[in-house]
Amino acid sequence: MKVIICGAGQVGYGIAERLANEGNDVTVVDNSPSLVQAIRDQLDVRGIVGHGAQPDVLQSAGAEDADMIIGVTLYDEVNMVACQVAHSLFKVPTKVARIRAQNYLQSHYRDLFSREHMPIDVIISPEIEVGEMVLRRISLPGATDAVRFADGEVAMVAIECLEDCPVIDTPLGQLSELFPDLSAVVTGIWRSGNLFVPHSGDAMMAGDLAYVIVRSDRVRRTLNIFGHEEPTASRIVIVGGGNIGLYVAQAIESRQSSARVKVIENSKERAVAIADQLNRTVVLQGSALDQKILLEADIQRADLMVALTNDDQVNILSSVMAKRLGCGSNLSLLNNTSYYEFTKTLGIDAHLNPRSVTISKILQHVRRGRIRGVHSVQNGAAEVIEAEALETSTLVGTPLRELDLPDGVRLGAIYRGDSIIVPDGDSVVKAKDRIVIFATAERVKQVEQMFRVSLEFF
Repeated sequence: MKVIICGAGQVGYGIAERLANEGNDVTVVDNSPSLVQAIRDQLDVRGIVGHGAQPDVLQSAGAEDADMIIGVTLYDEVNMVACQVAHSLFKVPTKVARIRAQNYLQSHYRDLFSREHMPIDVIISPEIEVGEMVLRRISLPGATDAVRFADGEVAMVAIECLEDCPVIDTPLGQLSELFPDLSAVVTGIWRSGNLFVPHSGDAMMAGDLAYVIVRSDRVRRTLNIFGHEEPTASRIVIVGGGNIGLYVAQAIESRQSSARVKVIENSKERAVAIADQLNRTVVLQGSALDQKILLEADIQRADLMVALTNDDQVNILSSVMAKRLGCGSNLSLLNNTSYYEFTKTLGIDAHLNPRSVTISKILQHVRRGRIRGVHSVQNGAAEVIEAEALETSTLVGTPLRELDLPDGVRLGAIYRGDSIIVPDGDSVVKAKDRIVIFATAERVKQVEQMFRVSLEFF
């Protein structure tokens, strides 16, 4: 696939890195010579210095025969115009734009991005995507990652196996016998810096992070079985009143009427602005690194602190201070992946990477075949993929035990009609089933092939 990426910032770099590693033909366009030079030096991609919305620049980038353009510059308008130019002049088939300003995304303006007006096939709003991820974490205490598939009927949750986890040292094949109502499959395990897809004879160990695909109505039951019975937070302190912090606070107000929320925002102007947009939430102006402000927010009585500023250091330090002052748990937004290995040592209970959330959304449209959803885990070490089985798929019509599925691939759920099937060796996939699969990075291409139309079909 030939892809043009407009924007060489953190997200653009991350997308380029992933797509280049998979053998795609990638060209990155950015106004900054230093960012373009860095991406040329570090990745196997072409780099062009220029304005991503200008026709001559896009032509130099190869737009005439590109399969996709992805606009992820810092400016919504540049991303939008780049997609318009790519459509009008170069007939680029798939156009993706990151749009941050929420006023563009209001429901009564939804026709703006139609093919007749400004043709953008996929709109990504990082604030909404990350905000929803934060809200899922809040609603599922004990899960370090959570995402839904199959119209919300199937969930993938990452669960840490603590020392007192009841199911450690138990062969996975016995879990369904011990808990027949579980409706869950352990599809991946992260252990000591390595990710693998376990077999039925493998057992989880203390310290493992288990990736479990489960029916959505069984998520809490699954967390309980793994020893996580933490109550849902009702007293929440949010650090950072930016777009994500405001979105989360507004959502909690509308979805959790009993929750009490306080927001700490450093900017006086921003604090006043968001206070006008919130009803029950208390907004405090000041630095989250000021112990007096934290105490004023009653951090010692809070169940959860969520650090959502644009500064990783502020998020880390405020999270550490909150725990030291008595806060029950914390969740921190971290852009720099090099900090991840230190989070547990520092006392950070959970973290999420806004870049990976955006990349996962884009990968859904890069993947070939009938791919309906993608979620990247462990910085790209594996993906959870939802795909629709075609009549020509190698998965269809044969019991799973007779299929020669490669190591590194595990089916977690089959969504058929309105029912969820937990796959076992006797399960048979039918055409039009939607399958949720866990696959390590080196197996993703094979999973794509399973869901592509065979040439023999024509």
